[in-house]
Amino acid sequence: MNSAADKNPEWGATYRLIASEKWKAKSAAMGREVTESLVEYAAPQPGMKVLDLASGTGEPAISLAGRVGPTGHVTALDLSSELLEIAAGRASERGLNNLTTRVADAHQLPFPDQSFDLVTSRFGVMFFQNCVQAFREVQRVLKPGSRACFMAWGPFEQPFWSSMMGTAHKYAGGTLTVPGGDPCKYSRPGSLAAILREAGFAKVEEETKTLPWTWQGTAEEIWEHSQAVSTPFLPMLQRVPAEKRDEMNRAVLQAVRQYEDGDSIKFGARVVLAAGTKS
Repeated sequence: MNSAADKNPEWGATYRLIASEKWKAKSAAMGREVTESLVEYAAPQPGMKVLDLASGTGEPAISLAGRVGPTGHVTALDLSSELLEIAAGRASERGLNNLTTRVADAHQLPFPDQSFDLVTSRFGVMFFQNCVQAFREVQRVLKPGSRACFMAWGPFEQPFWSSMMGTAHKYAGGTLTVPGGDPCKYSRPGSLAAILREAGFAKVEEETKTLPWTWQGTAEEIWEHSQAVSTPFLPMLQRVPAEKRDEMNRAVLQAVRQYEDGDSIKFGARVVLAAGTKS
């Protein structure tokens, strides 16, 4: 999406794709309540034409396709054709014939004006290089009176981030994320709503919620998964001296195990939901 991904080809790297495939079931389970919350917030209706930005491996596009039904349609858009292949496969497994994928840039959407009834994105807007430009493109392709609904991460100081990347950063030093790759960019209350207003949206709203964010497995698994797919933190992780890596791993696992509950890790997720309407 003409974002951090352009400057960091690791965002579509093979090891990330392998991890996405390896852990797709557990990753989907971890994000289920978060996805459902965004879908409920967006309130898709049967027959709607929906555009989902930064779809990655398929959510919330797949859930939205189930809601709009056979008379509706969802377009899952992302820069990575490889991730979209995973999304298409997941949709096919569910028998969804009303979802198509499109490799494209959110800043230059390849659709005519007034093409969609709803636009969504889950954990994608933080990585747009120019959110105002992207949101103006969203306005262009929305029909008058239609909504755009987005979910972003809340503060870094929450269990999922601080237990793993926060602990690792103590050993790495330097910057935490790559330029343009801060997943918590819109954690300050009102900041995402302000961008929507700047882009020209009306009836702008924003709220912060804490939702379940549970890994159904071990601390070792979630740490392996996070190192592979949390691309903005990759350069930081690579800076950890070799002689400190074992110590770092032990410290991370100890921090993660604070949130163990039986056979799962219950982090919880503090997220930002924001929406605007095309006037």
